[in-house]
Amino acid sequence: MKQISYDECLENMYGLGRFGIKLGLDTTSQILTNLGSPEKKFKSIHIAGTNGKGSIASYIASILRNAGFKTGLYTSPHLIKFNERFVIDGDQVSDDDVVEAYQAVKQADTGERQATFFELATAMAFYLFDRDGVEWAIIETGMGGRLDATNVLSPELSVISNLSIEHTEYLGDTIEAIAMEKGGIIKPGVPVITGATQEQALGVLTDIAADRQAPLHLLGRDFHTRRDGDQTGFTYSGINREITGITTRLPGRHQLDNSALALAAVELLFPAQANQDPAISDAIIRKGMAETQWAGRLEKIMAEPLVVIDGAHNLAAATNLARFFEEEFSDRRLTLVLGILDDKDFEPMLNLLLPWADRVIFTRADNKRSIDPAILEQTAKSLFSKEITVIETVAEAVDHAVKTSSATDAVCIAGSLYVAGEARKKLTEDIRP
Repeated sequence: MKQISYDECLENMYGLGRFGIKLGLDTTSQILTNLGSPEKKFKSIHIAGTNGKGSIASYIASILRNAGFKTGLYTSPHLIKFNERFVIDGDQVSDDDVVEAYQAVKQADTGERQATFFELATAMAFYLFDRDGVEWAIIETGMGGRLDATNVLSPELSVISNLSIEHTEYLGDTIEAIAMEKGGIIKPGVPVITGATQEQALGVLTDIAADRQAPLHLLGRDFHTRRDGDQTGFTYSGINREITGITTRLPGRHQLDNSALALAAVELLFPAQANQDPAISDAIIRKGMAETQWAGRLEKIMAEPLVVIDGAHNLAAATNLARFFEEEFSDRRLTLVLGILDDKDFEPMLNLLLPWADRVIFTRADNKRSIDPAILEQTAKSLFSKEITVIETVAEAVDHAVKTSSATDAVCIAGSLYVAGEARKKLTEDIRP
């Protein structure tokens, strides 16, 4: 195959977007078989759910890396650069690695149907993890679970973070249907943990786990976290162990639940043997949790004004963001920069977020699925009586928000991971020495 450049590789990958999303496992399975089944060469943890997948995956990867395991992390989407999706021992793979993986996978794509962008990216991750001798891979699903390209895995553990209505055209429009799709990652005899709370969702997941004889562990029933008295850390009360004094740099109350799921995963995979210390010590777990970073999720970029980027892209994430505003921004003048994709139920999101803002700027990411900000503006006028501005590009919207805020004000850019990525690129370039 003719050698191509990194830019040509990405141009070819993004060009596949015009073919849309195709759910199913056959194409990915065929590619991986042609590559020698790289997904069978490492142990894996498979993570599905609506929100928090990336945070949970990053926590687990950090702990395992600190425990001395060569660790791979596959997440999506990326914020700024495609390489962010493939992380080995804490480092993104190189441009040359991306090209090598793409060419290997593309050559193996010999099925009746051409692989989609996500199917190719998933196969590339498994190829790279195998090539580099990864021992443990933490794999985040894309959109669903049952028919997601990542579901070719035979993991050591499955994690389902939480569930809410999303991607209804593909996953169904009830919480039971969503649970059925996400629960599709549960494998026979393989333990599963979940942070789902809805009675209907738990009923579906319980039935799937029972049918597949997969031990099911529930957040709040079998393990939980609680803030320490001084509020600087938290305690994990697990299935068979308790760990005190844990801290994380990821802000937001919802990170307590994400942390609990990550810690339960580690506890189940590395249990303490009789009369022996746990295979992964409390000290390593504390270090791994404290070092975890996850860009674009309540990430503080500037101090004066205080600028926070959050990829809140659905109603559940907007709920967490509104809670964060209440806890952190109640004494600051807040400018909200918002851009939302057209598959989201945006009016309830606006209902949650706008009451905390002193002004709002609507914008759109460079993505064909972005809602026209004029539509957001029109809806907001019935909900919000303060200043509303439309600025078409994210970079210009962010620049305006920062330049017209005082040192004691706050700016939050949210509504989409694509908006978060463009904002982060703009801001990090502006403050780079």
